[in-house]
Amino acid sequence: MGLIDRIMRVIRANVNASTAQAEDPEKILEQAVSDMQGDLVQMRQGVAAAIASQKRTERQADQAQSLADQWYQRAQMALQQGNDPMAREALTKRRSYQETATALKSQIEQQNSIVSRLKKDMQTLESKISEARTKKDMYIARARSAEASARMNEMLGGMNTTSLNAFEQMEEKVLQLEAQSLAIAELGTDDLQNKFATLEASNDIDAEMTAMKAQLLTGGENPAQISDRSSTTPKDSEIEKQE
Repeated sequence: MGLIDRIMRVIRANVNASTAQAEDPEKILEQAVSDMQGDLVQMRQGVAAAIASQKRTERQADQAQSLADQWYQRAQMALQQGNDPMAREALTKRRSYQETATALKSQIEQQNSIVSRLKKDMQTLESKISEARTKKDMYIARARSAEASARMNEMLGGMNTTSLNAFEQMEEKVLQLEAQSLAIAELGTDDLQNKFATLEASNDIDAEMTAMKAQLLTGGENPAQISDRSSTTPKDSEIEKQE
């Protein structure tokens, strides 16, 4: 299993544990991204250390190869001078350094493979972090939108049961007050009409009493006759006299 796989397993385990215990999803996402960022920092440090070790091994291999070449040249010089024992000793030194250089070169190849894999894993983790950040922002925005919608629904629900009832009660009260005002206005109008009707009736009675008094004074004529006589035109009276 690669290093990135182990890291992702740890991250998922931490996220699952946090999800089971924490109450704030936004904090969970923030913590998850923060943990991944911390893992990325450690991975970068690991890659940097692997590269530094590779460079050091390369320098050691170059140095060992350089010494092997130097002892080879010394062996040639000793052979040219006819000093075989010194040439043999120089070749022995040369072989030792050559073996060291060969072993270091093999180690460098392994380190190259490790560094390449670590770089690839680091790039994968960087991509995962970028994706996680995008999803985090999206989920946080959706969560906040859902919370706002829930609060709005609660407000509307509260209005349906309390506030709207208050408006309905207020409307009913206003209608009642308007009806009372209209009734009072109508009653006031009726009282005024009744007063005028009473006044007119009183005037009629006074007129009738005056007519009755006049009847008594004129010798008992019917008020209706007096009324008819008063309504006769002068022309009609002259005709009656001529007759």
